Amino acid sequence: MAGYKPRVFTLSKKPKQTFGFYLRVEDGEEGHLIRCLEMGGPAELAGIKDGDRILRVNGTFVDECSHSEVVDLVKNSGTSVTFHILDESSYKQAKAQGVNLSNPGSKPVANGVEKHRLKPKLCYLVKSSSSFGFSIRSVEGERGLFMTEVTPGGTAERAGVKLSDRLVEINGENVENITHEGAVDKIKRAGSHIMFLLVDEETDKFYQKTHAKIGSWLATTKYLPQEPRIINITKGSDGYGFTLREEPNQAGHFIRDIERGSSAEKARLKEMDRLVAVDGRDVESCRHEEVVDRIKQSGNKCCLLVVDKDTDQVYKLGKVPPLLFLEEMNDSNSPPSYTEAVNLPIPTRSSTPAAERKEELRPKLCKLEKTSDGFGFHLNSIQGVCGHYLQNVVKGGVADKVGMEDDDIVVEVNGVNVEQSHHDDVVKIIQGSGNYLEMLVAKKSVYEKLKAQGVPITRQLLGETSYAQVHSAKTPEASRKERLEEEEARPTTPTEPERQRNSSVSSSSSTESIDERL
Repeated sequence: MAGYKPRVFTLSKKPKQTFGFYLRVEDGEEGHLIRCLEMGGPAELAGIKDGDRILRVNGTFVDECSHSEVVDLVKNSGTSVTFHILDESSYKQAKAQGVNLSNPGSKPVANGVEKHRLKPKLCYLVKSSSSFGFSIRSVEGERGLFMTEVTPGGTAERAGVKLSDRLVEINGENVENITHEGAVDKIKRAGSHIMFLLVDEETDKFYQKTHAKIGSWLATTKYLPQEPRIINITKGSDGYGFTLREEPNQAGHFIRDIERGSSAEKARLKEMDRLVAVDGRDVESCRHEEVVDRIKQSGNKCCLLVVDKDTDQVYKLGKVPPLLFLEEMNDSNSPPSYTEAVNLPIPTRSSTPAAERKEELRPKLCKLEKTSDGFGFHLNSIQGVCGHYLQNVVKGGVADKVGMEDDDIVVEVNGVNVEQSHHDDVVKIIQGSGNYLEMLVAKKSVYEKLKAQGVPITRQLLGETSYAQVHSAKTPEASRKERLEEEEARPTTPTEPERQRNSSVSSSSSTESIDERL
């Protein structure tokens, strides 16, 4: 496939969220198209573009597959998926020239960064006597905290810490912008166990050059004292010889009741091992029945990724998914394998400081799923003034996680423009959405600038040429306490007569197009 090199992207998402794009087949267009990229979603952050064509899903060539087959492959990948992608122009040229697109000849890219041997490193330190065996230094006027006075043979050096390594994270929390005193305080409060994410000078320069954000999702795990275990197990006459359980007050799926002399015992499974993946696919976020089904579907042979209690604690301390260990193994193979789904998280923020980024004049399309704490915001309006805005966006809540902010202006709710709607009507639409809600909002400054320019604020500003989506219109139980409510101090106004509204269904796609949100 000379001249047409697809890019390889590994995307991951949180449970119950999406990869941030629509997969479409369109009348008059060949291939499986990427459409309607969500701002700040995994796909957009990785560098995938509108109109890109998907050639492979987890190593399977899909250009000649049906739309439903490709959708199933992506959905069955769980929280992580690997795509081979060709840009729109190259795809059309290749098709016109009769190029065989199934020929794999691509450079692997993870999170938009070409794979490279240079990686940040995770270092797990256990204090001996009264010291970790290092100090940190900072230079006034320069960004960064650096390792110094690393004791030869001490705890830090044995854990992989080197002189002049730059400190990026402490126990999974980014510390690149905190003060020297703040970092020292975090280290002291960590107690006798601590996880660092560090970069040496060469690695640091490489990522600065590529403008990529450094995080644990890119790290090597080779310095960690424990590692997950890969268990290849063959079913015996009485099965695999273990029980899979969910334990009270513990998240995850655990290996229990290992039978003496069974395949499980011979494969060295241990009591209370936590199951992370089945045949390379993440199962941490799956329901118990789904995990059991995946094991059954493996037939007579199954490959399990498990962690014992000590290993689990090490990875959790650094907020590192154990599946990163599989990425480390895949990366050491030549050529790398893309048939296994690898949980490679995506940064949630741009690596460019906010003050240095030019404000984009476009709204945000936010898709929310209600939790027990509601959607995590209040809807406000001012008497006599058109418009609705967000207040009290709960930090760490649903709204906060999808990018909503205090004072954001609400433009649409479930596809319905509400800029001129009465406050009570907007609240009813939201409350009638059940557990799922889609809102088009704009930062106040963006909203005001677009209005001043006379630009209509619609989804077209996101680059969405067409879409089709049905929103739930279930009425919540009367006894349910809704998190979203009006501010008590908001002046009341006479309720306007109930207006007739169509059900919340928005569709502008032709019947010749098929659209699937992923």
